[in-house]
Amino acid sequence: MTEIPQFNRIEGDTLDALREIGTATIAGALSKQAGIRNPHLVGLKPFNPGVVACGQAVTLQFMPKREDVHWGDEYAAAPERELHRRAIMACQPGDIIVVDARGSMSSGVFGEMMLTSFKAHGGKGVVIDGCIRDYPEVKQLDLGLWLRGVTPNFHTQTDIFPHAVNIPIACAGCFIVPGDIIVADDDGAVVLPYALAEKIAAIAGEKTEWEVFSRMKLEEGGRLDKYYPLDDEAQKEYEAWLREGS
Repeated sequence: MTEIPQFNRIEGDTLDALREIGTATIAGALSKQAGIRNPHLVGLKPFNPGVVACGQAVTLQFMPKREDVHWGDEYAAAPERELHRRAIMACQPGDIIVVDARGSMSSGVFGEMMLTSFKAHGGKGVVIDGCIRDYPEVKQLDLGLWLRGVTPNFHTQTDIFPHAVNIPIACAGCFIVPGDIIVADDDGAVVLPYALAEKIAAIAGEKTEWEVFSRMKLEEGGRLDKYYPLDDEAQKEYEAWLREGS
């Protein structure tokens, strides 16, 4: 059986910081600091609103079905070819599974049983350019779900089949490498390259901090052109606010 490729792991403190920062601030920081114009996985909606997830990507790639390669019976493939199962089993605590299901609205990549196992082993989120099945049961697992939709069909029932695990994929218009960071909330899911994670966490964390001050001033009736972004006078107020330990 072919070994699943592994990737370098990032410190948990960085993931915790990125989770607190949120997708909107990360997307802005990636645009300004790294020239990445669109890290948003467009078209994927949160199917468990209120859940925030941040973790490294374990990737699964589907391809168009060709019957001499995959015949379609859900349980007939040899174990090494049941790659949707192997992808789930490759996940470590804190991981997010990211699937290129080619935007298919008729194949349910995972269902209740597989995602129950994923959750029990510490999985944090499911990001699929496609669908899951068993949604009424899956939404009770309290997993983050960012999907195109749901379907009653199983994963190879219609026109796609799982082809590879932990390779670079395209998902919802974004290029994703195994080990990249996925941050997802009610605004959607964004991809943050592994090599930029610590830099963006630091920069975006600073912006989040001064936005707390700006929000406070705007709620008090402060002028928008003074407090967002901070002009020179507001910057001095902010620095004084920091010194006071606010």
